[in-house]
Amino acid sequence: MSDIVIKAENLSKSYIIGHLSNERYVALRDILTNKTREWWSRIRNPHFHTHRNIEEIWALKDISFEVKQGERIGIIGRNGAGKSTLLKVLSRITEPTTGRVKIKGRVASLLEVGTGFHPELTGRENIYLNGAILGMTREDVKRKFDGIVAFAEIEKFLDTPVKRYSSGMYVRLAFAVAAHLEPEILLVDEVLAVGDAQFQKKCLGKMDEVAKEGRTVLFVSHAMKAIEMLCNRVILLEEGKIAREDNPSEVVRYYLGEGKNQESINNDADFQFPDDPNKPAHINRLRIFNNRGELSTKHDIMNPVRIIVDFELRINYPTLFVECVFHRVGGFSENYGHGSFLTTSADWINYQKQKENKNMIKVFPMERGKYSTTINLLAPFFNAGIYEMEIYLTTGPSRQDTCKSIFFQIIDTGSFVSIVRSAQRSGFLAYPIEWIIKKA
Repeated sequence: MSDIVIKAENLSKSYIIGHLSNERYVALRDILTNKTREWWSRIRNPHFHTHRNIEEIWALKDISFEVKQGERIGIIGRNGAGKSTLLKVLSRITEPTTGRVKIKGRVASLLEVGTGFHPELTGRENIYLNGAILGMTREDVKRKFDGIVAFAEIEKFLDTPVKRYSSGMYVRLAFAVAAHLEPEILLVDEVLAVGDAQFQKKCLGKMDEVAKEGRTVLFVSHAMKAIEMLCNRVILLEEGKIAREDNPSEVVRYYLGEGKNQESINNDADFQFPDDPNKPAHINRLRIFNNRGELSTKHDIMNPVRIIVDFELRINYPTLFVECVFHRVGGFSENYGHGSFLTTSADWINYQKQKENKNMIKVFPMERGKYSTTINLLAPFFNAGIYEMEIYLTTGPSRQDTCKSIFFQIIDTGSFVSIVRSAQRSGFLAYPIEWIIKKA
């Protein structure tokens, strides 16, 4: 049996974040007044704390796994699932809150653009600096130098300070250094998304070559095809925990919804959410109706779908609107691991009204109170399939409340293609296209 090079035992990582209480829009005079009041309160009471709500966020929670030498492990999950935090713990960038991790061998990390580079040093100098950090001698780096430069394709800029590099050049050089300086373990985050398609393909080939040489690769990505092509085992993270661990095809299929999300379609179409008095904007309820006004999560392709969202504002907002995001479950997307991103609607009709009226107050809700918004999906629009919907209350710069993992299904029982060809129309959308045919 191969040697175990990484062993994580009950690994957890928490962060403490603070929220200002009920303050959204503050003038300069308010900041100065508050700072003066805080300074005077600290003089009178050394144990004084500002009015912040302290919240503890667990990015990782009781994670345990083992990685053997030469394995290629894919780590997937939604944004915020804990993937990058896990790699930072394995790279010794941050310490775990509880638990421990044992690592055997040199680790090279490619976590963020420019990590490990000194911006004032040239590309040439940073190559030698990174080699020294990995414990290599100058002769070892010199032997690998030409291969690194050729792979990164930065010959013309080799003696230019890296602070003047583009993000693509940064990534090319960083990956070339990490892959060529012979680390026993290579940790790669989603930074490859910065490079172009040709370079991404070259990087995947290099990681495959590194693994075949007996070195270990941990690869975080939202590109499911790359995960399936490169990895021999995949770990799925959900809310900081390991939700599934298996061969790539099984985990990817489960993650994209062909397994777990099918059961969600049978749920009731009336979703009610527990009240949180600390939220200044809160989604209370979401209902999905068919064309007959009945609650349903299954809809005919030729009939419209109506979605009603009830929400409450506990403070006044200068601008606030409802944003609706749709994903096709089971599709492949470079940027969205949980399905192909289809479209987003941020109350488009109200945008048009605001453009005409030049008065945002008449269009967007701003006062405290309870509101209801209706989203009408015209038919035919979505093709047959399973869809995930996300609803946001957003001010534009920031989202105030979120409602995710709402699933519904479109069934094709009477579209033109299904009647004429007895088959489903290709593609994600079934939007009607007008044809005009004239005799020549």
